Amino acid sequence: MKKLSKLILSLPLVWACTSGEDPVISEPKIHYYIPEVSSTLQVAGFPQPERNMLSEEGVALGKRLYFDPNLSGNGKVSCATCHSPSLAFTDGLALAKHGVSGKGLHRTSPPLFNLAWQSEGLFWDGGAHDLESLNFAPLTHPDEMGADLNELISYLESDPVYKEQFEFVFSEGQIQSAQISRAISQYVRSLISQDSKYDRWKRSEAELTELELTGYQLYQKNCSSCHQEGLFTDRSFHNNGLDKAYPNPPALEGLYQGRFRITSNPEDMGAYKTPTLRNIVLTAPYMHDGRFQTLEEVLDHYQNGIQVNETLAPALSEGIKLSTTERVAIIAFLNTLTDSLFIQKHQK
Repeated sequence: MKKLSKLILSLPLVWACTSGEDPVISEPKIHYYIPEVSSTLQVAGFPQPERNMLSEEGVALGKRLYFDPNLSGNGKVSCATCHSPSLAFTDGLALAKHGVSGKGLHRTSPPLFNLAWQSEGLFWDGGAHDLESLNFAPLTHPDEMGADLNELISYLESDPVYKEQFEFVFSEGQIQSAQISRAISQYVRSLISQDSKYDRWKRSEAELTELELTGYQLYQKNCSSCHQEGLFTDRSFHNNGLDKAYPNPPALEGLYQGRFRITSNPEDMGAYKTPTLRNIVLTAPYMHDGRFQTLEEVLDHYQNGIQVNETLAPALSEGIKLSTTERVAIIAFLNTLTDSLFIQKHQK
Protein backbone atom coordinates (compact mmCIF):
# COMPACT_ATOMS: atom_id res chain seq x y z
CA MET A 1 0.00 0.00 0.00
CA LYS A 2 1.29 3.43 -0.92
CA LYS A 3 2.47 5.72 1.81
CA LEU A 4 0.18 8.70 2.01
CA SER A 5 0.78 12.19 3.34
CA LYS A 6 -1.15 12.33 6.59
CA LEU A 7 -3.35 15.14 7.76
CA ILE A 8 -1.38 16.84 10.49
CA LEU A 9 -3.09 17.86 13.69
CA SER A 10 -1.64 19.35 16.84
CA LEU A 11 -1.69 18.07 20.38
CA PRO A 12 -5.06 18.52 22.10
CA LEU A 13 -5.68 21.51 24.30
CA VAL A 14 -7.38 20.73 27.62
CA TRP A 15 -8.94 23.96 28.81
CA ALA A 16 -9.82 24.93 32.34
CA CYS A 17 -13.53 25.33 33.04
CA THR A 18 -13.16 28.91 34.19
CA SER A 19 -11.95 31.82 32.12
CA GLY A 20 -8.54 33.32 32.68
CA GLU A 21 -6.66 30.09 33.18
CA ASP A 22 -3.99 29.13 30.67
CA PRO A 23 -4.57 26.08 28.47
CA VAL A 24 -2.37 23.15 29.35
CA ILE A 25 -1.21 20.22 27.25
CA SER A 26 -2.49 16.95 28.68
CA GLU A 27 -3.10 13.36 27.77
CA PRO A 28 -6.29 13.01 25.70
CA LYS A 29 -9.32 12.96 28.00
CA ILE A 30 -12.07 13.55 25.40
CA HIS A 31 -14.20 15.49 27.88
CA TYR A 32 -12.76 18.93 27.27
CA TYR A 33 -10.68 19.42 24.19
CA ILE A 34 -10.72 19.64 20.47
CA PRO A 35 -7.36 19.53 18.67
CA GLU A 36 -5.98 22.50 16.80
CA VAL A 37 -5.41 21.94 13.08
CA SER A 38 -1.74 22.60 12.39
CA SER A 39 0.94 21.79 9.85
CA THR A 40 3.77 21.59 12.36
CA LEU A 41 3.03 18.68 14.67
CA GLN A 42 2.30 15.02 14.14
CA VAL A 43 -1.07 13.43 14.77
CA ALA A 44 -1.58 13.12 18.52
CA GLY A 45 -4.73 12.57 20.49
CA PHE A 46 -6.94 12.53 17.39
CA PRO A 47 -9.27 9.51 17.47
CA GLN A 48 -9.21 7.54 14.23
CA PRO A 49 -9.22 3.80 13.51
CA GLU A 50 -5.92 2.27 12.45
CA ARG A 51 -7.66 0.60 9.53
CA ASN A 52 -8.73 4.00 8.15
CA MET A 53 -6.18 6.65 9.00
CA LEU A 54 -6.85 10.07 7.51
CA SER A 55 -4.90 11.25 4.50
CA GLU A 56 -5.21 14.37 2.40
CA GLU A 57 -6.09 12.21 -0.60
CA GLY A 58 -8.60 10.15 1.34
CA VAL A 59 -10.36 13.25 2.67
CA ALA A 60 -10.49 14.73 -0.84
CA LEU A 61 -12.02 11.52 -2.20
CA GLY A 62 -14.51 11.40 0.67
CA LYS A 63 -15.51 15.01 0.05
CA ARG A 64 -16.19 14.30 -3.62
CA LEU A 65 -18.32 11.29 -2.70
CA TYR A 66 -20.15 13.28 -0.01
CA PHE A 67 -21.37 15.89 -2.48
CA ASP A 68 -22.07 13.52 -5.39
CA PRO A 69 -25.83 12.89 -5.92
CA ASN A 70 -25.00 10.04 -8.30
CA LEU A 71 -24.35 7.86 -5.26
CA SER A 72 -28.12 7.74 -4.71
CA GLY A 73 -30.60 5.47 -6.41
CA ASN A 74 -32.18 8.30 -8.41
CA GLY A 75 -29.04 10.41 -8.95
CA LYS A 76 -30.55 13.36 -7.08
CA VAL A 77 -29.67 12.89 -3.39
CA SER A 78 -26.21 13.36 -1.91
CA CYS A 79 -25.02 13.20 1.69
CA ALA A 80 -25.09 17.01 1.62
CA THR A 81 -28.82 16.98 0.83
CA CYS A 82 -29.52 16.15 4.47
CA HIS A 83 -26.27 17.48 5.94
CA SER A 84 -25.56 20.87 4.37
CA PRO A 85 -22.42 22.83 5.34
CA SER A 86 -24.42 26.08 5.42
CA LEU A 87 -26.55 24.69 8.26
CA ALA A 88 -23.66 23.18 10.23
CA PHE A 89 -24.21 19.91 8.35
CA THR A 90 -27.94 19.59 9.08
CA ASP A 91 -30.90 20.28 6.76
CA GLY A 92 -33.09 22.67 8.75
CA LEU A 93 -36.05 20.29 8.65
CA ALA A 94 -37.82 18.26 11.31
CA LEU A 95 -38.65 15.10 9.36
CA ALA A 96 -37.28 15.50 5.86
CA LYS A 97 -38.93 14.15 2.72
CA HIS A 98 -36.12 14.76 0.25
CA GLY A 99 -34.89 11.17 0.09
CA VAL A 100 -35.33 9.09 -3.05
CA SER A 101 -38.80 7.84 -2.02
CA GLY A 102 -40.19 11.22 -0.98
CA LYS A 103 -41.45 9.69 2.26
CA GLY A 104 -40.93 11.51 5.53
CA LEU A 105 -38.19 10.26 7.83
CA HIS A 106 -38.77 9.59 11.52
CA ARG A 107 -35.79 11.49 12.91
CA THR A 108 -34.13 14.80 12.18
CA SER A 109 -30.68 15.04 10.60
CA PRO A 110 -28.01 15.58 13.29
CA PRO A 111 -24.90 17.73 12.63
CA LEU A 112 -21.77 15.92 11.47
CA PHE A 113 -18.88 17.93 12.92
CA ASN A 114 -16.54 16.77 15.73
CA LEU A 115 -17.72 13.18 15.30
CA ALA A 116 -14.22 11.75 15.75
CA TRP A 117 -14.87 12.00 19.50
CA GLN A 118 -18.33 10.42 19.49
CA SER A 119 -17.12 7.05 20.71
CA GLU A 120 -20.29 6.05 22.56
CA GLY A 121 -22.30 5.31 19.43
CA LEU A 122 -23.68 7.29 16.51
CA PHE A 123 -27.24 8.03 15.39
CA TRP A 124 -29.77 9.40 17.87
CA ASP A 125 -29.98 6.00 19.56
CA GLY A 126 -26.31 5.06 19.25
CA GLY A 127 -27.10 2.29 16.78
CA ALA A 128 -23.86 2.64 14.81
CA HIS A 129 -20.52 1.88 16.42
CA ASP A 130 -18.46 4.08 14.09
CA LEU A 131 -18.66 6.19 10.94
CA GLU A 132 -17.54 3.32 8.75
CA SER A 133 -20.61 1.28 9.70
CA LEU A 134 -22.96 4.26 9.95
CA ASN A 135 -22.57 5.33 6.31
CA PHE A 136 -24.21 2.24 4.87
CA ALA A 137 -27.55 3.06 6.52
CA PRO A 138 -28.27 6.35 4.72
CA LEU A 139 -26.59 5.10 1.55
CA THR A 140 -28.88 2.12 1.17
CA HIS A 141 -32.05 3.10 3.06
CA PRO A 142 -34.99 3.19 0.61
CA ASP A 143 -36.24 6.49 2.05
CA GLU A 144 -32.82 8.17 2.07
CA MET A 145 -30.25 7.64 -0.70
CA GLY A 146 -31.60 4.25 -1.79
CA ALA A 147 -28.37 3.09 -3.42
CA ASP A 148 -27.78 -0.38 -4.81
CA LEU A 149 -24.17 -0.99 -3.81
CA ASN A 150 -23.38 -3.09 -6.87
CA GLU A 151 -24.72 -0.38 -9.18
CA LEU A 152 -22.86 2.25 -7.17
CA ILE A 153 -19.58 0.40 -7.56
CA SER A 154 -20.20 0.10 -11.32
CA TYR A 155 -20.74 3.86 -11.52
CA LEU A 156 -17.51 4.59 -9.65
CA GLU A 157 -15.54 2.04 -11.69
CA SER A 158 -16.73 3.70 -14.91
CA ASP A 159 -15.46 7.12 -13.83
CA PRO A 160 -11.71 7.35 -14.60
CA VAL A 161 -11.13 10.06 -11.98
CA TYR A 162 -12.85 8.11 -9.24
CA LYS A 163 -11.02 4.97 -10.36
CA GLU A 164 -7.66 6.71 -10.05
CA GLN A 165 -8.52 8.26 -6.68
CA PHE A 166 -9.65 4.97 -5.15
CA GLU A 167 -6.55 3.18 -6.40
CA PHE A 168 -4.26 5.85 -5.00
CA VAL A 169 -5.96 5.99 -1.58
CA PHE A 170 -6.61 2.29 -1.00
CA SER A 171 -4.40 0.38 -3.46
CA GLU A 172 -6.77 -2.59 -3.45
CA GLY A 173 -7.60 -2.97 -7.13
CA GLN A 174 -11.33 -3.01 -7.81
CA ILE A 175 -13.42 -0.53 -5.83
CA GLN A 176 -15.24 -2.09 -2.90
CA SER A 177 -18.22 -0.81 -0.92
CA ALA A 178 -16.16 -0.68 2.27
CA GLN A 179 -13.79 1.76 0.57
CA ILE A 180 -16.67 4.09 -0.23
CA SER A 181 -17.63 4.27 3.42
CA ARG A 182 -14.03 4.60 4.56
CA ALA A 183 -13.43 7.58 2.27
CA ILE A 184 -16.62 9.36 3.35
CA SER A 185 -15.66 8.68 6.97
CA GLN A 186 -12.29 10.34 6.45
CA TYR A 187 -13.98 13.48 5.15
CA VAL A 188 -16.49 13.58 8.01
CA ARG A 189 -13.76 13.07 10.63
CA SER A 190 -11.96 16.07 9.20
CA LEU A 191 -14.93 18.34 10.02
CA ILE A 192 -13.75 20.08 13.18
CA SER A 193 -15.59 23.08 14.57
CA GLN A 194 -13.55 24.95 17.17
CA ASP A 195 -13.33 28.62 16.25
CA SER A 196 -16.47 30.20 17.66
CA LYS A 197 -16.45 33.35 19.76
CA TYR A 198 -16.51 31.05 22.79
CA ASP A 199 -13.33 29.31 21.60
CA ARG A 200 -11.60 32.63 20.95
CA TRP A 201 -12.61 33.74 24.44
CA LYS A 202 -11.13 30.57 25.91
CA ARG A 203 -7.93 31.32 24.02
CA SER A 204 -7.95 34.91 25.36
CA GLU A 205 -8.46 36.24 21.83
CA ALA A 206 -11.93 37.72 22.44
CA GLU A 207 -14.13 39.00 25.25
CA LEU A 208 -17.67 37.97 26.08
CA THR A 209 -20.20 40.66 26.85
CA GLU A 210 -21.70 40.93 30.32
CA LEU A 211 -24.89 39.32 29.00
CA GLU A 212 -22.95 36.45 27.38
CA LEU A 213 -20.95 35.88 30.57
CA THR A 214 -24.18 35.72 32.57
CA GLY A 215 -25.48 33.21 30.04
CA TYR A 216 -22.29 31.18 30.38
CA GLN A 217 -22.75 31.00 34.15
CA LEU A 218 -26.38 29.93 33.69
CA TYR A 219 -25.26 27.29 31.19
CA GLN A 220 -22.71 25.96 33.68
CA LYS A 221 -25.36 25.76 36.41
CA ASN A 222 -28.21 24.28 34.38
CA CYS A 223 -26.89 22.59 31.25
CA SER A 224 -23.27 21.51 31.61
CA SER A 225 -23.93 18.16 33.28
CA CYS A 226 -25.12 16.78 29.93
CA HIS A 227 -23.68 19.36 27.51
CA GLN A 228 -20.13 19.22 28.85
CA GLU A 229 -17.77 21.99 27.85
CA GLY A 230 -15.44 21.44 24.95
CA LEU A 231 -17.56 19.19 22.79
CA PHE A 232 -20.70 20.51 24.54
CA THR A 233 -22.08 16.99 24.84
CA ASP A 234 -21.38 14.17 27.26
CA ARG A 235 -21.69 11.76 24.27
CA SER A 236 -24.21 9.78 26.30
CA PHE A 237 -27.98 9.13 26.22
CA HIS A 238 -30.70 10.60 28.40
CA ASN A 239 -34.47 10.68 28.66
CA ASN A 240 -35.25 14.40 28.77
CA GLY A 241 -38.98 14.11 29.33
CA LEU A 242 -40.27 14.62 25.82
CA ASP A 243 -42.97 11.93 26.18
CA LYS A 244 -44.68 9.82 28.81
CA ALA A 245 -45.16 6.73 26.65
CA TYR A 246 -43.12 5.11 23.89
CA PRO A 247 -45.24 3.26 21.32
CA ASN A 248 -43.70 0.45 19.32
CA PRO A 249 -45.37 -0.04 15.92
CA PRO A 250 -43.98 -3.33 14.55
CA ALA A 251 -43.04 -1.78 11.22
CA LEU A 252 -40.71 0.73 12.93
CA GLU A 253 -38.79 -1.81 15.03
CA GLY A 254 -38.68 0.25 18.22
CA LEU A 255 -37.78 3.53 16.52
CA TYR A 256 -39.76 5.56 19.09
CA GLN A 257 -38.09 3.87 22.05
CA GLY A 258 -34.73 5.60 21.86
CA ARG A 259 -31.63 3.93 23.18
CA PHE A 260 -33.73 1.00 24.48
CA ARG A 261 -34.07 -0.10 20.85
CA ILE A 262 -30.34 -0.88 20.83
CA THR A 263 -29.60 -2.05 24.37
CA SER A 264 -32.93 -3.61 25.52
CA ASN A 265 -32.09 -2.06 28.88
CA PRO A 266 -35.30 -0.75 30.52
CA GLU A 267 -33.33 2.20 31.91
CA ASP A 268 -32.70 3.37 28.33
CA MET A 269 -36.35 3.70 27.36
CA GLY A 270 -36.89 7.06 25.67
CA ALA A 271 -33.24 8.06 25.97
CA TYR A 272 -31.55 9.81 23.06
CA LYS A 273 -28.03 11.01 22.44
CA THR A 274 -27.12 14.39 23.90
CA PRO A 275 -26.67 16.73 20.91
CA THR A 276 -23.82 19.20 20.88
CA LEU A 277 -24.62 22.83 21.62
CA ARG A 278 -21.96 23.98 19.19
CA ASN A 279 -23.52 25.83 16.24
CA ILE A 280 -26.89 25.29 17.94
CA VAL A 281 -28.35 28.46 16.43
CA LEU A 282 -27.82 26.95 12.96
CA THR A 283 -29.15 23.46 13.64
CA ALA A 284 -32.86 24.01 14.29
CA PRO A 285 -35.30 22.34 14.60
CA TYR A 286 -34.39 20.62 17.83
CA MET A 287 -34.71 17.19 19.48
CA HIS A 288 -34.49 13.82 17.74
CA ASP A 289 -37.76 14.43 15.90
CA GLY A 290 -37.36 18.17 15.34
CA ARG A 291 -40.47 18.98 17.37
CA PHE A 292 -39.15 22.36 18.59
CA GLN A 293 -38.51 25.05 16.01
CA THR A 294 -36.74 27.58 18.24
CA LEU A 295 -34.46 27.74 21.25
CA GLU A 296 -37.26 29.53 23.09
CA GLU A 297 -39.44 26.44 22.61
CA VAL A 298 -36.62 24.26 23.95
CA LEU A 299 -36.40 26.42 27.08
CA ASP A 300 -40.18 26.27 27.42
CA HIS A 301 -39.94 22.48 27.42
CA TYR A 302 -37.32 22.36 30.15
CA GLN A 303 -39.19 24.91 32.24
CA ASN A 304 -42.80 23.74 31.91
CA GLY A 305 -43.10 20.84 29.50
CA ILE A 306 -41.14 17.92 30.95
CA GLN A 307 -43.18 14.71 30.96
CA VAL A 308 -42.32 12.78 34.10
CA ASN A 309 -41.73 9.09 33.39
CA GLU A 310 -39.83 6.17 34.90
CA THR A 311 -36.58 6.77 32.99
CA LEU A 312 -36.48 10.57 33.16
CA ALA A 313 -32.97 11.92 33.76
CA PRO A 314 -32.79 12.69 37.52
CA ALA A 315 -31.33 16.14 36.88
CA LEU A 316 -34.57 17.13 35.13
CA SER A 317 -37.02 15.97 37.79
CA GLU A 318 -37.79 19.57 38.75
CA GLY A 319 -37.17 21.14 35.36
CA ILE A 320 -34.97 24.14 34.64
CA LYS A 321 -36.43 27.39 35.94
CA LEU A 322 -35.24 30.58 34.26
CA SER A 323 -36.52 34.14 34.42
CA THR A 324 -37.16 36.10 31.24
CA THR A 325 -33.84 37.92 31.55
CA GLU A 326 -32.01 34.67 32.27
CA ARG A 327 -33.47 33.12 29.12
CA VAL A 328 -32.19 36.06 27.09
CA ALA A 329 -28.76 35.64 28.63
CA ILE A 330 -28.44 31.91 28.06
CA ILE A 331 -29.48 32.30 24.40
CA ALA A 332 -26.90 35.07 24.06
CA PHE A 333 -24.26 32.63 25.28
CA LEU A 334 -25.46 29.90 22.92
CA ASN A 335 -24.95 32.35 20.05
CA THR A 336 -21.26 32.53 20.98
CA LEU A 337 -20.97 28.84 20.01
CA THR A 338 -21.59 29.62 16.33
CA ASP A 339 -18.45 28.92 14.29
CA SER A 340 -18.86 31.08 11.19
CA LEU A 341 -15.34 30.31 9.95
CA PHE A 342 -16.10 26.59 10.03
CA ILE A 343 -19.25 27.16 7.98
CA GLN A 344 -17.44 29.34 5.43
CA LYS A 345 -14.54 26.91 5.12
CA HIS A 346 -16.73 23.95 4.24
CA GLN A 347 -19.01 25.57 1.70
CA LYS A 348 -18.71 23.48 -1.45
